[in-house]
Amino acid sequence: MNKLQLERMHKAKGFVAALDQSGGSTPTALAAYGVFADAFNNEDEMYARVHEMRTRIIKSPSFNKDKILGAILFENTMDRKIDGKFSADYLWEVKGVVPFLKVDKGLDTLANGVQLMKPMPELAALLARANERHIFGTKMRSVIKAANKEGIAKVVEQQFEVGKQIIAAGLVPIIEPEVDIHIADKAEAEAMLKVELKKHIALLKADQKIMLKLSIPTVANLYADLMDLAPVVRVVALSGGYARELANDLLAQNHGLIASFSRALAEGLSFGQTDAEFNATLATTIEATYKASIV
Repeated sequence: MNKLQLERMHKAKGFVAALDQSGGSTPTALAAYGVFADAFNNEDEMYARVHEMRTRIIKSPSFNKDKILGAILFENTMDRKIDGKFSADYLWEVKGVVPFLKVDKGLDTLANGVQLMKPMPELAALLARANERHIFGTKMRSVIKAANKEGIAKVVEQQFEVGKQIIAAGLVPIIEPEVDIHIADKAEAEAMLKVELKKHIALLKADQKIMLKLSIPTVANLYADLMDLAPVVRVVALSGGYARELANDLLAQNHGLIASFSRALAEGLSFGQTDAEFNATLATTIEATYKASIV
């Protein structure tokens, strides 16, 4: 674990950029960017186009350590290069941004009101490659769609079980049990989730470091006390489908909670924009998200 990166993630001001759209979500992300399915003929070409988009974002002048603490990459991005450097090395060495890697393989079928993560039989090999590529931490997502105590307990149990494997590999896992923002019992689900999170965090040693990535809570500052627990490096928030402006407004109501937005970060960016237009749009987004993350 890079101690300088750990210190930065724990104490510095800023937010985390999520650039980790995987195979299933990449076509949607590209379409929002103005690159449609007729622009590529196969998966390799699709990933090349999304790497071009991510490279354009990362190389933009406003994308740097002044306001961005970390960036979450997809496996395919980790293995590609920007200006001759592997993506994680470019992020840290050129931009001063801490690199993370999405490691989950998607969601399982809905049961007990939740979607667990699919099995990850190749996780050990992926973590070894992540270390070779100088990745600091990882991210893995589950989804909660109902205030179902049994289901939520299983989500958190699985997240921490895999998280301990990631810690043992020398990386910092981002635990992400997303609560669907559209469910009627969101507040109840979040209260149940917090109980389970505290239970499992209490079982960690102080040097077993984790981060939490959570939906912006219905009850403001619900997760504030989790931020003070010794194993917790940072608590970050996903945008969850909220439009960027609303996501920032809700985020700003939660002291100490910082953004880790994906779709909201790329909102308004287009393949057809000139570099000046693209950079200006991204700079405005970064500034607004930063301000909402430092309250």
